[in-house]
Amino acid sequence: MAASLLLNRVSRSVSLHRVGGALSFSSLDAQFLVGRISGTLFRGRSLATLAEGGASCFDEMVSANQRKYYLLGGKGGVGKTSCAASLAVKFASHGHPTIVVSTDPAHSLSDSFSQDLSGGVLKPVQGVDSPLLALEITPERMKEEIKNQAGDKSVKNMMDSMGLGMFAGELGDLNLEDMLNAASPGIDEIAAISKVLQFVESPEYSKFTRIVFDTAPTGHTLRLLSLPDFYDSSISKITKLKKKITAAASAFTSVFGKKKEIQEQGPSNELDQLKERMEKVRNVFRDVDTTEFVIVTIPTVMAINETSRLHESLRKENVPVHRLIVNQLLPHSESDCKFCSVRRKEQTRVLGLIQKDTELSGLKLIQSPLLDAEIRGVPALKFMGDLIWK
Repeated sequence: MAASLLLNRVSRSVSLHRVGGALSFSSLDAQFLVGRISGTLFRGRSLATLAEGGASCFDEMVSANQRKYYLLGGKGGVGKTSCAASLAVKFASHGHPTIVVSTDPAHSLSDSFSQDLSGGVLKPVQGVDSPLLALEITPERMKEEIKNQAGDKSVKNMMDSMGLGMFAGELGDLNLEDMLNAASPGIDEIAAISKVLQFVESPEYSKFTRIVFDTAPTGHTLRLLSLPDFYDSSISKITKLKKKITAAASAFTSVFGKKKEIQEQGPSNELDQLKERMEKVRNVFRDVDTTEFVIVTIPTVMAINETSRLHESLRKENVPVHRLIVNQLLPHSESDCKFCSVRRKEQTRVLGLIQKDTELSGLKLIQSPLLDAEIRGVPALKFMGDLIWK
């Protein structure tokens, strides 16, 4: 057919019921939506409703005035990017100027939106009425920004500006560019922190009322969230060391009768400024009024175990978590597929484990069905958003 969108409505009976305290699929009205979205044939089972406790309470999310930052994270391969992108589209569709940011070194926002969003700069997402910008953070872009700000400044000169020039003699002519080009552990997390600081401090981002983060898999994300504390501790140690050496150098020069004063930096030196900025980031991550971390998982025992450990770590970091998305749930089917029946039974058992888990049982459970096509492009993300964010 020449038509770009075909609707084939088929009446099916799909619903949810409780099995041992968990939710599983059973029979209620649903529809098959069939059409061409983003150039590919898209099929999805649109659940008519979710049982009590399965809704995300999106009205609360969209109406909250203060809550601006949403971080979606979890184990690799559970659908974090699709969930984050669909939430960003949903916010934008409800009138919130929105930014969606990928902090994952292996970006897939471009694939999810079916648009080129690479390059480390904010790019507008096409196909959404309200402003929606997307960004895939890259360390390379951060390095370029640092070099542009510092010019051709050497590492020695940078240490001089911090009042640590007395230790820079051994650095010779080490160039800032050489240092930046060296492989650095945690550079992806540092780049993400740098961008979060821009969102918090720069007036140009104040017009955006929602910022959604598609975070990296669990390990990277925990490093990102703990980085401000690490910087705070490191800067405090460096500052103490600097004061001790300054005092020792002053005493040394006095013994030999030299009158040259050791330069003292005030409380507004660059180290203290960096410490203050890290404090801002830490406060953003932990502010229950402005921030929420949404965990995404799939209904397998291994995934739930890692999710429980993730929530424990987030709780210890005082990061606010209220919602848990269980993605890729198999809907009920009238077919004789033995494989599907076995998997569905196992998923029901896993949902029961969530209810019994001390870390996860208190979270609002959001159930997302397994779809039979990739979610790519804004129309598909809108469709997924209507399933998840209710």
